[in-house]
Amino acid sequence: MKIGMMVDSYKPYVSGITNYIETNKRHLEQAGQEVFVFTFGDLEYKDNEPRVIHSRGVPLSDSGFYLSTRYSPAAKKLLQSMDIIHVHHPFLSGRLALKYSRAPQIPIVFTNHTRYDLYAQAYLPMMPEEMSFGLLQTYMPSFCEAVDLVIAPSAGMEKILRQLNVAGRIAVVPNGVDLKNFYAASPIARAEFGYKEDDVLLVYTGRIAPEKNLPFLLKSFAGIAQAIPNAHLLLIGSGIQTYEDEVKTLIGELNLSQRAHMLGRIAYEKLPSYLAMCNIFVTASISEVHPLSVIEAMGAGLPVMGIHSVGISDTVQENITGFLATHDQPTFTAKLTRLCLNGQLRAEMGAAARRESAMYAIERTTSLMLEHYEKLKRDHKPRRGNWAMRLQKLMDNFNQ
Repeated sequence: MKIGMMVDSYKPYVSGITNYIETNKRHLEQAGQEVFVFTFGDLEYKDNEPRVIHSRGVPLSDSGFYLSTRYSPAAKKLLQSMDIIHVHHPFLSGRLALKYSRAPQIPIVFTNHTRYDLYAQAYLPMMPEEMSFGLLQTYMPSFCEAVDLVIAPSAGMEKILRQLNVAGRIAVVPNGVDLKNFYAASPIARAEFGYKEDDVLLVYTGRIAPEKNLPFLLKSFAGIAQAIPNAHLLLIGSGIQTYEDEVKTLIGELNLSQRAHMLGRIAYEKLPSYLAMCNIFVTASISEVHPLSVIEAMGAGLPVMGIHSVGISDTVQENITGFLATHDQPTFTAKLTRLCLNGQLRAEMGAAARRESAMYAIERTTSLMLEHYEKLKRDHKPRRGNWAMRLQKLMDNFNQ
């Protein structure tokens, strides 16, 4: 089967979606499928991954995203030879998926990875919440109706889609993680970073971005740092430079320069050893749909401290694999303090987290996704309106 993954951004840009698509692609290929990734920009970027097709785009600052309304003729022709199109962003790639699949009648799968309502609030704070939610209620139902299958990575995301008036069938399939290296990870020697064996190391991994709620996390850690002199916070990841600078400034303002450490982006293959060195995974994000970084940490045997929200609450079991708090600074800080002070509790929760992570193993989730692909290919019926599709094809050819 030939499967086309359509994404707005791909490597060298690093994100949870990028990591998932690369991992899922590799396991689908191991299962005998032929998988292509179609994306924009970075025409000069090369690595060892085969079948990644770039089309030109206009870079959006240093965000890693590119703006474009079409693929190159060669990319379009190749995409239209696919058996299945799986689109991972609903706007740029989503509209192109609908446009390019009409004539060849290719079934489309759409996975909703992102809380777009919360992203709008983070990046467009002047836009009223009601307006951003209203725009999504206008766009998402019609887009989801036009595709053949909608995938939600968690039950919480399915609920959000229903609130956006998406009425059709939604299948819940977790985004899988290749956990083998996390299960087998050996910790980096703490002495390399100047930490002691009895230090309590809290770790966050992910993009350094507004929607990750890092000021909340840092302010909570400031209280913990005053009460627990051997606690340290490691922030692993990178983002837009201007926002990284804001986070560094806040660390200084909170007098955390010796206690909160920004390690920047690290090679993904080294991440398991960094996690294994630490004691607790922490996140204050409320914008997750399916938190791959949390699952990776669970696979490495870390208990999780997070906030009740879609994605996080779907993944972390309160009092079993970690703690969940409301979006309230004192409550979050109190629960995290308890976890910092109780080594036995950390060990018990970490062991439970490792066991629970198995349900997100990439081998399991890829098998589930492949079943959906095969059913779609087997049962797909051409959409009506062939005259409209012929007209669209004529217009596409004219506009090339």
